[in-house]
Amino acid sequence: MNPSDEHFQGVVQRSVERWRDGASTPVEDVVAEEVPVAMVYNGRTFAVMMATPHDLDDFALGFSLTERLIADPSQLLQLETHALLEGIELAMRVTDNAAGAHLDKERERLLPGRSGCGICGTRELEDAVRHDAAVGAGIAITRDALEKALHELKERQPMNLATGAVHAAAWADASGRILHVREDVGRHNALDKLIGAIRRAGVDVNDGFAVVTSRASYEMVTKAASAGIALLVAISAPTALAVELARSAGLTLIGFARPGSHNVYTHPSRLQPEAPQEPI
Repeated sequence: MNPSDEHFQGVVQRSVERWRDGASTPVEDVVAEEVPVAMVYNGRTFAVMMATPHDLDDFALGFSLTERLIADPSQLLQLETHALLEGIELAMRVTDNAAGAHLDKERERLLPGRSGCGICGTRELEDAVRHDAAVGAGIAITRDALEKALHELKERQPMNLATGAVHAAAWADASGRILHVREDVGRHNALDKLIGAIRRAGVDVNDGFAVVTSRASYEMVTKAASAGIALLVAISAPTALAVELARSAGLTLIGFARPGSHNVYTHPSRLQPEAPQEPI
């Protein structure tokens, strides 16, 4: 994939009429891209996701891991990105012992995955609502670290700053310093991209936490738990199912995270009081 190719920029310019105070002005506006991205494993299509065509290498790896089509990054042997008239194809070759190597009609999705949908077309209830294994111990963070991560994330979303139309998922260390950020029109796609990025970078998930600029729907918790992430912070609300899945997975779920306020829904022990002041 050539990062300079116009198919993989994530944003495009379009001519619009901008109305202000009853008068219109022709301007060039920046809008987010949303294209069909086909996930193909050993020649067989598993799903077509509506996504922002940026950081697709991370998307391929993260999606493959959170959908349990591979168990480890080493099982993804090859990735080729093909720009087609209809969209983009991510053609992956996986090892014979990976689940993605044994797709059949029972595992294929019936419908495309829309940008706001994490399981569109999933056939079976057990595939839709997964109960992943419990996460590890993770880390404990202070409220100062949480506030720092929220503050830093505001300036680390170039596509959203340009368009106002995409979500972000970020990885922060114990101090709240943002280390990785990925963006997409779909909240679950952004999280998949982030998971792919941190796995490619060899990040230890017990040394940090994830922040998402969206609601904490159940698939966000499921994806985080499947990656071993023990602390997930969402700027908006969780759902009841997300709370229950987080509780059963041992994951700390924080919602409505805003400057100066947040709600801790599960496993509050990972959020500590402020760090003690150093003596003068």
